[in-house]
Amino acid sequence: MHPASASPSAQPSRTARHRQPSVSQLRAFVAVAEHLHFREAAAAIGMSQPALSGAVAALEETLGVQLLERTTRKVLLSPAGERMAVRARAVLHAMGQLMEEAEAAQAPFTGVLRLGVIPTVAPYLLPTVLGLVHKRYPDLDLQVHEEQTDSLLEGLGQGRLDLLLCAVPLAAPWVREIPLFDEDFVLVTPQGHPAAGRSDLPRSMLRELDLLLLDEGHCLRDQALDICREAGRTESTGVTTSAAGLSTLVQLVAGGMGVTLLPHTAVRVETGRNASLQTARFADPAPSRRIALATREGAAREEEFHAFGDALRAALATLPVRPALP
Repeated sequence: MHPASASPSAQPSRTARHRQPSVSQLRAFVAVAEHLHFREAAAAIGMSQPALSGAVAALEETLGVQLLERTTRKVLLSPAGERMAVRARAVLHAMGQLMEEAEAAQAPFTGVLRLGVIPTVAPYLLPTVLGLVHKRYPDLDLQVHEEQTDSLLEGLGQGRLDLLLCAVPLAAPWVREIPLFDEDFVLVTPQGHPAAGRSDLPRSMLRELDLLLLDEGHCLRDQALDICREAGRTESTGVTTSAAGLSTLVQLVAGGMGVTLLPHTAVRVETGRNASLQTARFADPAPSRRIALATREGAAREEEFHAFGDALRAALATLPVRPALP
C-alpha cells in the first residue's frame, strides 16, 4: 500500500488553476479508482508505483481537490474522487475515440462521407452509387442529402457536405469538378403527339411546343430553358412551371397538358409506369447535360474523391450515358 501522505490544499494555487490535467494523470487516477490499490493499479497500466503515486498527487494539486483517502492499510475514493472518476473515465474514452478517428482518417474510404445529390439525379443514380459503396467501400459511412443545387453549394462551402453529385458547370470558382458522364435530353410526349416516337427530332420544334418545366430552383429547369433559347425560342409563351418533381411532371404530360424534357437516365423510371407516355429523341447533336462530382478546392480528401469518381464513372457506364474524361 502507499504510505499515508498529507492531503493537498483545499484551494489550488494560482499557477495550478491555469494548468490542465494530463492524460497520464487521468489514466493513473482511473487505474487507482478501479483497483483501490497502488501496486495493482501501477501494474495494470505499466507504470511504476512511484510514478503512479506522483501522477495522482499532481492531479489533485492541479484540480485543487482531494481525490483519495490514503492510509497505511487501504485506499478509498473521497466523495469528490468518486465524481471525478466518472468524468475522468469519460475523458479517456473520448480520447480513445479521437485516436481511433485519427487512425481511420489515415485510411481512404473510411469514416463519414456526406454526399449531396440533386433531386433530378438522386432516384436514378443512387442505386448504382449505393451498390458501389456497399461492394467496394464497406467501411465508408455514406450519408446522403437530397437538395437543390444552391442549397448543396451552401452546404459544401460551410463544411456541412463533403461531396456533391450534380449537374455542372457550377458558378463557384472555389469548387473542383470531377466529370462523370454526359447524357442526352429526351422529349416526353402524350400518346399520339406529332413528335412521339421520332428519333431525329429537330431542336427547332421546341419553339412551338407547350413545354412543362420544374419549379424555380431546379437546375433542370434552367437547363431546359437554355435549350429552348438555343433552339430559337425567344420568349416564355407556352412554357408552364407546374411541378416540384419529375414524377409529377410526366403525369401532367400523360394528362395532355404539354410535353417535357427528361434526362435520359430518368426516362425508364419515369415513363415506364404509364403506357400513355411516349418519347422522342433529338437529332445529333442532341441537347445534353454533364453530371459530375464536386468538392471544395484543396479538400483534404480530394485524392480520395478522384479515385471514387473513377470507380463511379466505370459503374455508371451501364446507364444510357457517355462517360466523360476525368
